[in-house]
Amino acid sequence: MDEKPAVRPDRAVGEALRAVARDVLAEARAALENQGDATAVHDYRKAMKRWRSLLRLLQRFLGEGGQQLRIEARDSARELAGARDAQAALDALADIAKHQDTLSERTVASMRARLEDVRAHAEGTTLTQAMRARLVIALDNAGDRVSAWQLDTITFDQLAGELAKTYRRLRSDAPDEDWATVPPDELHELRRRVVQHRYQMELVEPLWPKFGKVWTAEAQRLRDRLGANQDLSMLQRFTEPHGPLAPWRSRLMPLILQRQAAHAKASERIARRLLADKPRAFRDRLETLWKSSQR
Repeated sequence: MDEKPAVRPDRAVGEALRAVARDVLAEARAALENQGDATAVHDYRKAMKRWRSLLRLLQRFLGEGGQQLRIEARDSARELAGARDAQAALDALADIAKHQDTLSERTVASMRARLEDVRAHAEGTTLTQAMRARLVIALDNAGDRVSAWQLDTITFDQLAGELAKTYRRLRSDAPDEDWATVPPDELHELRRRVVQHRYQMELVEPLWPKFGKVWTAEAQRLRDRLGANQDLSMLQRFTEPHGPLAPWRSRLMPLILQRQAAHAKASERIARRLLADKPRAFRDRLETLWKSSQR
């Protein structure tokens, strides 16, 4: 099996980054070719997060062209948000059902059925064949622009500096207070930064596979916990007046708040470990790994 494209000591940095970009676009295209709408939406949005994280990392080197690509990727992912919102609520409902004993199986099944109807409708009205074709064309156009990227002069020290910028922003955005008291919208914004950091660190994983895999795994755990918190916020929106789950609002709200507090606490514990290093020490570690790999 071929190795996943990444920054490696035996390959020029710029060449490796272009290979990563092509791999991400191929992943997004494969998602659109999947006939299952739910899987296609999930996998395409996942690829777009990886793509936008790479583009943000390379913003300094790509200029306005990179920013335009990132805007296009953001907009295309948003077009599929309706189906994702319902799936997020379904995931949150499953989380609640697993950790409570006050809702009957019949009640949970009734709520699940309503959310599945919302998801099916959203998928049917967004991910049409015409939209799939349009997104594929956009991916092809992005691939053409990747071929023209001028990255041959990038050094690893420059790349490490950009990785450290994301880490610094993530560390700066992390709350100082009890995370269980932080509004869900703020934790959602923090999750965006975690996603960027997680995918960007995947690029340098081969420099020290054991350390790199542990790091990205911790970042993914933090992302998952913050994501679960946001899913619960989405579930709450479906309980608003005239929403599909409005009849169960009074029963769901205490359970939603309880699970959000649990996920926030777990997120805080993971973040304290992941963000222990100061940004300068984080960058120094990356540069040391690179130099060691050159010997």
